[in-house]
Amino acid sequence: MMLNRKGSVFSKFLAPLSLLLLIIGCAVQQKPQGGPRDTQAPKLLKAEPANMTKRFSSKEIKLDFDEYFKLTNQFQEFVVFPSPDKIPDYKVRGKSLIIELKDTLQKNTTYVINFGKGLVDVNEGNVLKNFTYVFATGDHIDSLSISGTVTNNTTQLKEKDATVMLFTLKQDSLLFGKKKPSLFTTTDSAGNFTLSNLREGMYRIYALKETAPDKIYNNDNDLIAFTSNAINLTKDTSNVALKLFKQSPTKLRLVDRKFNQDGSLFFSVNRPLIRPTVKILYPAGLDAQKITEFAPTSDTVNLYSKNMDFDSIQVAFFEDGKPVDTTSLRKGRKETFTRNLSFKYGVSIMSELKPGNDLKLYANLPIETFEQGLITLKEDSNNVAFTLTKDTGTTKRYTIKHRWRQKAKYVLTIGESAFTSIYGDKSKKQSRTFNIATPESFSNLNLTMNVPDSTKSYVVELLNEQRVPIRRDVITKKTKLSYLNYYVGKFTVRVVYDNNKNGKWDSGIVAKKSQPENIWVYEKTFTLRPNWETEESIEIPPEVIVP
Repeated sequence: MMLNRKGSVFSKFLAPLSLLLLIIGCAVQQKPQGGPRDTQAPKLLKAEPANMTKRFSSKEIKLDFDEYFKLTNQFQEFVVFPSPDKIPDYKVRGKSLIIELKDTLQKNTTYVINFGKGLVDVNEGNVLKNFTYVFATGDHIDSLSISGTVTNNTTQLKEKDATVMLFTLKQDSLLFGKKKPSLFTTTDSAGNFTLSNLREGMYRIYALKETAPDKIYNNDNDLIAFTSNAINLTKDTSNVALKLFKQSPTKLRLVDRKFNQDGSLFFSVNRPLIRPTVKILYPAGLDAQKITEFAPTSDTVNLYSKNMDFDSIQVAFFEDGKPVDTTSLRKGRKETFTRNLSFKYGVSIMSELKPGNDLKLYANLPIETFEQGLITLKEDSNNVAFTLTKDTGTTKRYTIKHRWRQKAKYVLTIGESAFTSIYGDKSKKQSRTFNIATPESFSNLNLTMNVPDSTKSYVVELLNEQRVPIRRDVITKKTKLSYLNYYVGKFTVRVVYDNNKNGKWDSGIVAKKSQPENIWVYEKTFTLRPNWETEESIEIPPEVIVP
């Protein structure tokens, strides 16, 4: 019988080939497929001694978790109350946290170890928030609590991840704004908070939304909240309302000072100035020919000097006629600067001018002179007459008036050397094409504002989609406000309870425990559509005073 040599050869190589493929398959590392992302923070499985232990006498605490974790910012996040003289040691061993107590514990005292946001899982960084370990050296564990909500006063929205801090009255003057608190918690996604295992006593409570996570109110940009009165804690206290606000700085501070590329001086301060002015103290004679341009917010200013032949300059700032600060800057006497005289135009991004508006020109440098004969305006290719005037109070803004016509195409041409800056820079030839927007592109919003008390003042603000005020009106009685020819978009209404009747919102003062002026935000959003008119009657509710 003849053997099948072909099959025999194939069988000979089959076993080694299968082994090779198996080895290659095992060597190839593939990304695990499927499965939801882990969103759970580590969970405590066991504590030795147990959480809420009485007659505690151990020198070591062991906390076992269900997954591997790491410690982050433990010196900022981990605190013990009452504070021991010697800080405990925190060590990670596998899935366990070992806490070594190095100080002698007080008798008959409840201790709370707060881990803040300092314990997170290794893989996804999920934070175990507001986790505490509580024990007592006596037969009683303090069990009083304080709970409430934190709201942003400006937006009237609940604030999540705000730090709520509690100080005893003795600690308040010693620690607030200087050291982090021993008693704190973090608000949940609905702005709620609870501080537990508290003993009877007098407390001050604050909420803080920080720019830097150190749990210390030490930055002008931090949001702060507090109750005007201390809390006398003798029983569980709930419904504590804390309203976050940004305090206007009590001390004026120069934030920035520099020479711009065009040679102008730029200054910014940490708060708006009331009726601000600037004076050049040195060199002598320079103040008489300076030009100042304050921003509408009154916290920044550009200072222009035609004479740049100096190596140092000293500037004084005044608020309502009173000196508030002085600063100096140096430069090379013959230092050169880069300037290019240019303009922006008061038309929309669609190159449309609102019906009934004049055309505005905004120069980037102060203008010394202009020649209208070097400027032309064409209407459908035909030259037309116009008037050009400089706006009062500024050397950088001009107005062009003309009897604008619908459906016409306009071209404004600024000729060579039509404008001359204070430095002698000449404008280059440039043109801008635009047309007049049709009334059908805009909307009207008519609001009837009903006030709860005609003896008081209210500031009504219309906010755009970015929550930026685009118009303010002060009212004291039932008033109809008409917002005419507004571009389509979403708008909301915010009302300031203007208690001091100065026509603006005033912040609180932490040191005086005075609250900011309250704000109310209308719950409805107005969506304006083209060629649309909306009517709405709004009832401003009575002011709710936070104690």
